[in-house]
Amino acid sequence: MRVLLRIAALLAGAAFFSAGAAAAPSYTMADYGRVSKIDVHLHLHNPEPAFMASARRQNFKVLTINVDYPDFPPLDDQQRVAIELQKQFPKDVAWAASFSVDGSDQPAWLPATRLRIAAAMQAGAVGVKVWKNIGMSLKGADDQLVMIDDARFVPLFDDFARQGIPLLGHQGEPHNCWLPLEKMTVNNDRAYFKAHPQYHMALHPEMPSWEAQMAARDRMVAAHPGLRFIGVHLASLERDVDELAAFLDRFPNAVVDVAARIGQLQYQSQQDRGRVRRFFIKYQDRILYGSDMSQTPSQDGVALGQEAEGVWRMHWRYFNTADSFKVADLDKPVKGLALPRAVVDKLYRRNAERTFPGAWGAKP
Repeated sequence: MRVLLRIAALLAGAAFFSAGAAAAPSYTMADYGRVSKIDVHLHLHNPEPAFMASARRQNFKVLTINVDYPDFPPLDDQQRVAIELQKQFPKDVAWAASFSVDGSDQPAWLPATRLRIAAAMQAGAVGVKVWKNIGMSLKGADDQLVMIDDARFVPLFDDFARQGIPLLGHQGEPHNCWLPLEKMTVNNDRAYFKAHPQYHMALHPEMPSWEAQMAARDRMVAAHPGLRFIGVHLASLERDVDELAAFLDRFPNAVVDVAARIGQLQYQSQQDRGRVRRFFIKYQDRILYGSDMSQTPSQDGVALGQEAEGVWRMHWRYFNTADSFKVADLDKPVKGLALPRAVVDKLYRRNAERTFPGAWGAKP
Protein backbone atom coordinates (compact mmCIF):
# COMPACT_ATOMS: atom_id res chain seq x y z
CA MET A 1 0.00 0.00 0.00
CA ARG A 2 2.84 2.41 0.84
CA VAL A 3 4.40 1.71 -2.54
CA LEU A 4 1.10 2.41 -4.29
CA LEU A 5 0.64 5.62 -2.34
CA ARG A 6 4.19 6.69 -3.23
CA ILE A 7 3.58 6.02 -6.92
CA ALA A 8 0.31 7.94 -6.75
CA ALA A 9 2.09 10.88 -5.12
CA LEU A 10 4.79 10.88 -7.79
CA LEU A 11 2.22 10.78 -10.55
CA ALA A 12 0.29 13.59 -8.91
CA GLY A 13 3.46 15.61 -8.59
CA ALA A 14 4.31 15.05 -12.23
CA ALA A 15 0.81 16.09 -13.24
CA PHE A 16 1.06 19.21 -11.09
CA PHE A 17 4.45 20.03 -12.63
CA SER A 18 3.10 19.60 -16.15
CA ALA A 19 0.03 21.68 -15.39
CA GLY A 20 2.17 24.36 -13.80
CA ALA A 21 4.48 24.47 -16.80
CA ALA A 22 1.53 24.71 -19.15
CA ALA A 23 0.11 27.61 -17.16
CA ALA A 24 3.41 29.50 -16.79
CA PRO A 25 3.53 32.71 -18.85
CA SER A 26 5.57 32.81 -22.04
CA TYR A 27 7.43 35.63 -23.72
CA THR A 28 5.94 37.17 -26.86
CA MET A 29 7.47 38.54 -30.06
CA ALA A 30 7.28 41.97 -28.44
CA ASP A 31 9.77 40.74 -25.82
CA TYR A 32 12.39 39.72 -28.38
CA GLY A 33 14.45 42.90 -28.21
CA ARG A 34 14.35 43.44 -24.46
CA VAL A 35 15.39 39.94 -23.28
CA SER A 36 19.13 39.32 -22.96
CA LYS A 37 20.15 36.40 -25.19
CA ILE A 38 23.28 34.42 -26.14
CA ASP A 39 23.91 32.58 -29.39
CA VAL A 40 26.50 29.96 -28.43
CA HIS A 41 27.21 28.71 -31.94
CA LEU A 42 28.43 31.17 -34.55
CA HIS A 43 31.46 31.26 -36.84
CA LEU A 44 32.61 34.88 -37.28
CA HIS A 45 35.58 35.41 -39.60
CA ASN A 46 35.56 39.18 -40.05
CA PRO A 47 36.80 41.47 -37.24
CA GLU A 48 34.85 44.50 -38.44
CA PRO A 49 32.33 45.59 -35.79
CA ALA A 50 29.19 45.91 -37.95
CA PHE A 51 27.75 42.47 -37.19
CA MET A 52 28.29 42.75 -33.46
CA ALA A 53 26.73 46.20 -33.48
CA SER A 54 23.62 44.61 -35.00
CA ALA A 55 23.71 41.73 -32.51
CA ARG A 56 23.93 44.15 -29.59
CA ARG A 57 20.90 46.09 -30.89
CA GLN A 58 19.00 42.80 -30.74
CA ASN A 59 20.28 42.12 -27.22
CA PHE A 60 22.45 39.17 -28.34
CA LYS A 61 25.85 38.12 -27.07
CA VAL A 62 27.72 35.45 -29.02
CA LEU A 63 30.18 32.58 -28.87
CA THR A 64 32.23 32.32 -32.07
CA ILE A 65 33.71 28.87 -32.58
CA ASN A 66 36.96 28.01 -34.38
CA VAL A 67 36.73 24.80 -36.42
CA ASP A 68 39.32 22.59 -38.13
CA TYR A 69 37.29 22.83 -41.34
CA PRO A 70 38.95 23.24 -44.77
CA ASP A 71 36.23 25.59 -46.06
CA PHE A 72 36.95 28.03 -43.22
CA PRO A 73 40.05 30.24 -42.98
CA PRO A 74 43.17 28.67 -41.44
CA LEU A 75 42.88 28.12 -37.69
CA ASP A 76 45.41 30.83 -36.90
CA ASP A 77 43.30 33.34 -38.84
CA GLN A 78 40.11 32.18 -37.14
CA GLN A 79 41.73 32.61 -33.74
CA ARG A 80 43.14 36.02 -34.60
CA VAL A 81 39.68 37.30 -35.61
CA ALA A 82 38.08 35.82 -32.50
CA ILE A 83 40.61 37.50 -30.22
CA GLU A 84 40.16 40.82 -31.99
CA LEU A 85 36.38 40.66 -31.70
CA GLN A 86 36.60 39.71 -28.04
CA LYS A 87 38.86 42.68 -27.37
CA GLN A 88 36.40 45.02 -29.11
CA PHE A 89 33.38 43.54 -27.34
CA PRO A 90 34.64 41.99 -24.09
CA LYS A 91 31.16 41.66 -22.60
CA ASP A 92 29.48 40.49 -25.80
CA VAL A 93 31.89 38.09 -27.55
CA ALA A 94 33.40 34.85 -26.28
CA TRP A 95 35.26 32.30 -28.39
CA ALA A 96 36.20 28.64 -28.52
CA ALA A 97 39.51 27.42 -29.87
CA SER A 98 40.29 24.36 -31.99
CA PHE A 99 43.32 22.39 -33.14
CA SER A 100 44.48 20.61 -36.27
CA VAL A 101 44.46 16.82 -36.39
CA ASP A 102 47.06 16.76 -39.17
CA GLY A 103 49.98 14.65 -38.01
CA SER A 104 48.09 13.41 -34.96
CA ASP A 105 49.75 10.03 -35.38
CA GLN A 106 53.21 11.58 -34.91
CA PRO A 107 55.00 11.93 -31.53
CA ALA A 108 55.37 15.72 -31.86
CA TRP A 109 51.64 16.32 -32.33
CA LEU A 110 50.50 15.94 -28.71
CA PRO A 111 53.00 18.33 -27.07
CA ALA A 112 52.51 20.88 -29.85
CA THR A 113 48.71 20.67 -29.52
CA ARG A 114 48.89 20.99 -25.75
CA LEU A 115 50.95 24.17 -26.16
CA ARG A 116 48.49 25.55 -28.72
CA ILE A 117 45.50 24.94 -26.46
CA ALA A 118 47.25 26.37 -23.41
CA ALA A 119 48.07 29.53 -25.39
CA ALA A 120 44.48 29.80 -26.62
CA MET A 121 43.07 29.48 -23.12
CA GLN A 122 45.55 32.09 -21.90
CA ALA A 123 44.38 34.37 -24.74
CA GLY A 124 40.77 34.10 -23.58
CA ALA A 125 39.23 30.98 -25.15
CA VAL A 126 36.41 29.46 -23.08
CA GLY A 127 36.42 25.99 -24.66
CA VAL A 128 37.83 23.79 -27.42
CA LYS A 129 36.01 22.38 -30.46
CA VAL A 130 36.50 18.96 -32.06
CA TRP A 131 34.93 18.47 -35.46
CA LYS A 132 33.50 15.61 -37.52
CA ASN A 133 36.75 15.22 -39.50
CA ILE A 134 37.56 12.92 -36.60
CA GLY A 135 35.43 9.94 -37.57
CA MET A 136 34.60 11.00 -41.13
CA SER A 137 37.81 12.00 -42.95
CA LEU A 138 40.93 11.58 -40.76
CA LYS A 139 42.61 8.26 -41.58
CA GLY A 140 45.32 6.32 -39.82
CA ALA A 141 48.34 4.50 -41.22
CA ASP A 142 46.08 1.50 -41.91
CA ASP A 143 43.89 3.72 -44.14
CA GLN A 144 41.01 3.28 -41.69
CA LEU A 145 39.01 6.22 -40.34
CA VAL A 146 40.13 7.45 -36.93
CA MET A 147 37.27 7.75 -34.44
CA ILE A 148 36.90 10.19 -31.56
CA ASP A 149 37.73 7.52 -28.95
CA ASP A 150 41.10 6.75 -30.57
CA ALA A 151 43.97 6.44 -28.08
CA ARG A 152 45.85 9.38 -29.62
CA PHE A 153 43.26 11.81 -28.25
CA VAL A 154 42.94 10.34 -24.76
CA PRO A 155 45.74 12.44 -23.13
CA LEU A 156 44.22 15.61 -24.57
CA PHE A 157 40.74 14.86 -23.26
CA ASP A 158 42.26 13.86 -19.92
CA ASP A 159 43.81 17.35 -19.83
CA PHE A 160 40.45 18.97 -20.53
CA ALA A 161 38.72 16.99 -17.76
CA ARG A 162 41.46 17.80 -15.25
CA GLN A 163 41.64 21.49 -16.17
CA GLY A 164 37.88 22.02 -16.51
CA ILE A 165 38.08 22.99 -20.17
CA PRO A 166 34.73 22.51 -21.94
CA LEU A 167 34.92 20.32 -25.04
CA LEU A 168 32.50 21.18 -27.85
CA GLY A 169 31.99 17.98 -29.84
CA HIS A 170 30.56 17.63 -33.34
CA GLN A 171 30.65 13.95 -34.21
CA GLY A 172 28.87 12.43 -37.17
CA GLU A 173 26.13 14.17 -39.12
CA PRO A 174 22.34 14.42 -38.91
CA HIS A 175 20.78 10.98 -39.09
CA ASN A 176 19.25 12.13 -42.37
CA CYS A 177 22.72 11.89 -43.91
CA TRP A 178 22.43 8.08 -43.84
CA LEU A 179 18.93 8.04 -45.39
CA PRO A 180 17.79 8.20 -49.02
CA LEU A 181 16.80 11.71 -50.07
CA GLU A 182 13.10 10.87 -50.15
CA LYS A 183 13.17 9.69 -46.52
CA MET A 184 14.91 12.77 -45.10
CA THR A 185 12.81 14.77 -42.67
CA VAL A 186 13.77 18.37 -43.45
CA ASN A 187 14.22 20.29 -46.69
CA ASN A 188 17.62 21.77 -45.94
CA ASP A 189 19.19 18.32 -45.45
CA ARG A 190 17.54 17.05 -48.61
CA ALA A 191 18.81 20.00 -50.66
CA TYR A 192 22.32 19.89 -49.18
CA PHE A 193 22.94 16.20 -49.68
CA LYS A 194 21.43 16.27 -53.16
CA ALA A 195 23.92 18.98 -54.08
CA HIS A 196 26.80 17.28 -52.23
CA PRO A 197 26.55 13.54 -52.91
CA GLN A 198 30.14 13.07 -51.74
CA TYR A 199 28.92 13.79 -48.20
CA HIS A 200 25.71 11.75 -48.46
CA MET A 201 26.51 8.67 -46.41
CA ALA A 202 23.62 6.65 -47.85
CA LEU A 203 25.68 6.58 -51.04
CA HIS A 204 28.83 5.48 -49.22
CA PRO A 205 28.18 2.22 -47.38
CA GLU A 206 31.92 1.77 -46.89
CA MET A 207 31.86 4.63 -44.37
CA PRO A 208 31.02 4.16 -40.67
CA SER A 209 27.33 4.15 -39.87
CA TRP A 210 25.57 6.82 -37.83
CA GLU A 211 25.35 4.27 -35.02
CA ALA A 212 29.13 3.72 -35.14
CA GLN A 213 29.75 7.47 -34.91
CA MET A 214 27.46 7.83 -31.91
CA ALA A 215 28.95 4.77 -30.19
CA ALA A 216 32.50 6.12 -30.54
CA ARG A 217 31.44 9.49 -29.15
CA ASP A 218 29.66 7.85 -26.23
CA ARG A 219 32.70 5.67 -25.44
CA MET A 220 34.87 8.79 -25.35
CA VAL A 221 32.52 10.66 -23.03
CA ALA A 222 32.10 7.62 -20.78
CA ALA A 223 35.88 7.25 -20.53
CA HIS A 224 36.18 10.85 -19.26
CA PRO A 225 33.45 11.21 -16.60
CA GLY A 226 34.82 14.54 -15.40
CA LEU A 227 34.77 16.09 -18.87
CA ARG A 228 32.46 19.06 -19.43
CA PHE A 229 31.05 17.99 -22.80
CA ILE A 230 28.88 20.14 -25.05
CA GLY A 231 27.23 18.03 -27.75
CA VAL A 232 26.75 20.63 -30.47
CA HIS A 233 23.93 20.14 -32.98
CA LEU A 234 21.89 18.27 -30.33
CA ALA A 235 24.78 15.78 -30.09
CA SER A 236 23.72 14.49 -33.54
CA LEU A 237 20.68 12.95 -31.83
CA GLU A 238 18.31 15.45 -33.42
CA ARG A 239 15.99 12.84 -34.89
CA ASP A 240 14.33 11.92 -31.57
CA VAL A 241 14.14 13.88 -28.33
CA ASP A 242 13.74 10.61 -26.44
CA GLU A 243 17.13 9.40 -27.71
CA LEU A 244 18.59 12.74 -26.73
CA ALA A 245 17.02 12.48 -23.28
CA ALA A 246 18.65 9.07 -22.81
CA PHE A 247 22.05 10.58 -23.71
CA LEU A 248 21.60 13.38 -21.19
CA ASP A 249 20.50 10.91 -18.53
CA ARG A 250 23.56 8.74 -19.17
CA PHE A 251 26.04 11.64 -19.09
CA PRO A 252 25.13 14.11 -16.33
CA ASN A 253 28.05 16.44 -17.17
CA ALA A 254 26.91 16.85 -20.77
CA VAL A 255 24.84 19.62 -22.28
CA VAL A 256 23.73 20.18 -25.87
CA ASP A 257 23.11 23.09 -28.18
CA VAL A 258 20.33 23.28 -30.77
CA ALA A 259 22.45 24.84 -33.52
CA ALA A 260 21.38 23.95 -37.07
CA ARG A 261 18.97 21.29 -35.77
CA ILE A 262 15.89 23.37 -34.92
CA GLY A 263 14.27 22.20 -38.14
CA GLN A 264 14.42 18.61 -36.86
CA LEU A 265 12.85 19.72 -33.59
CA GLN A 266 10.12 21.47 -35.55
CA TYR A 267 9.55 18.31 -37.57
CA GLN A 268 9.00 16.40 -34.33
CA SER A 269 6.70 19.19 -33.14
CA GLN A 270 4.49 18.52 -36.13
CA GLN A 271 4.19 14.88 -35.03
CA ASP A 272 3.84 15.47 -31.27
CA ARG A 273 4.26 19.03 -30.06
CA GLY A 274 3.65 18.07 -26.44
CA ARG A 275 6.51 15.57 -26.41
CA VAL A 276 9.01 18.16 -27.66
CA ARG A 277 7.72 20.76 -25.22
CA ARG A 278 7.96 18.34 -22.29
CA PHE A 279 11.55 17.54 -23.29
CA PHE A 280 12.56 21.19 -23.13
CA ILE A 281 10.88 21.66 -19.78
CA LYS A 282 12.37 18.51 -18.24
CA TYR A 283 15.90 19.20 -19.53
CA GLN A 284 15.73 22.95 -19.22
CA ASP A 285 19.13 23.09 -17.48
CA ARG A 286 20.90 21.11 -20.21
CA ILE A 287 20.10 22.88 -23.50
CA LEU A 288 21.75 25.97 -25.04
CA TYR A 289 20.52 28.15 -27.88
CA GLY A 290 22.72 28.39 -30.98
CA SER A 291 22.15 29.11 -34.66
CA ASP A 292 25.33 27.94 -36.51
CA MET A 293 25.37 31.00 -38.77
CA SER A 294 28.72 31.62 -40.45
CA GLN A 295 30.48 34.68 -41.83
CA THR A 296 33.10 34.62 -44.56
CA PRO A 297 36.11 36.94 -44.18
CA SER A 298 34.74 39.28 -46.84
CA GLN A 299 31.06 39.16 -45.87
CA ASP A 300 29.52 42.47 -44.92
CA GLY A 301 28.56 42.58 -41.25
CA VAL A 302 25.47 44.70 -41.88
CA ALA A 303 24.08 42.15 -44.33
CA LEU A 304 24.87 39.29 -41.97
CA GLY A 305 23.17 41.16 -39.14
CA GLN A 306 20.01 41.50 -41.23
CA GLU A 307 20.13 37.79 -42.10
CA ALA A 308 20.71 36.90 -38.47
CA GLU A 309 17.73 38.93 -37.32
CA GLY A 310 15.43 36.91 -39.54
CA VAL A 311 16.83 33.62 -38.24
CA TRP A 312 16.88 34.73 -34.62
CA ARG A 313 13.31 36.05 -34.73
CA MET A 314 12.02 32.84 -36.34
CA HIS A 315 13.66 30.74 -33.63
CA TRP A 316 12.33 33.05 -30.93
CA ARG A 317 8.82 32.65 -32.36
CA TYR A 318 9.14 28.86 -32.24
CA PHE A 319 10.37 28.67 -28.67
CA ASN A 320 8.19 31.43 -27.20
CA THR A 321 4.82 31.56 -28.94
CA ALA A 322 2.01 29.18 -29.84
CA ASP A 323 1.79 30.65 -33.34
CA SER A 324 1.44 28.34 -36.33
CA PHE A 325 3.77 29.52 -39.07
CA LYS A 326 5.72 28.37 -42.12
CA VAL A 327 9.44 27.60 -41.95
CA ALA A 328 11.80 26.84 -44.82
CA ASP A 329 12.80 23.42 -43.48
CA LEU A 330 9.26 22.01 -43.61
CA ASP A 331 6.43 21.94 -46.13
CA LYS A 332 3.66 22.34 -43.55
CA PRO A 333 3.33 24.97 -40.80
CA VAL A 334 4.72 24.30 -37.34
CA LYS A 335 3.23 25.46 -34.05
CA GLY A 336 5.51 27.14 -31.54
CA LEU A 337 6.30 25.57 -28.17
CA ALA A 338 5.33 28.57 -26.00
CA LEU A 339 7.90 27.58 -23.39
CA PRO A 340 7.69 29.19 -19.94
CA ARG A 341 9.79 32.29 -19.50
CA ALA A 342 12.02 30.64 -16.90
CA VAL A 343 12.85 27.85 -19.37
CA VAL A 344 13.62 30.34 -22.14
CA ASP A 345 15.88 32.35 -19.85
CA LYS A 346 17.94 29.21 -19.29
CA LEU A 347 17.90 28.19 -22.95
CA TYR A 348 18.95 31.62 -24.17
CA ARG A 349 21.30 32.80 -21.42
CA ARG A 350 21.66 31.16 -18.02
CA ASN A 351 22.81 27.75 -19.25
CA ALA A 352 25.44 29.37 -21.46
CA GLU A 353 26.78 31.44 -18.58
CA ARG A 354 27.00 28.34 -16.39
CA THR A 355 28.59 26.22 -19.13
CA PHE A 356 31.22 28.86 -19.96
CA PRO A 357 31.90 30.57 -16.61
CA GLY A 358 33.50 33.96 -16.92
CA ALA A 359 32.52 34.45 -20.56
CA TRP A 360 30.75 37.67 -21.59
CA GLY A 361 31.88 39.34 -18.40
CA ALA A 362 29.65 37.04 -16.32
CA LYS A 363 30.91 36.10 -12.87
CA PRO A 364 32.28 32.51 -12.78
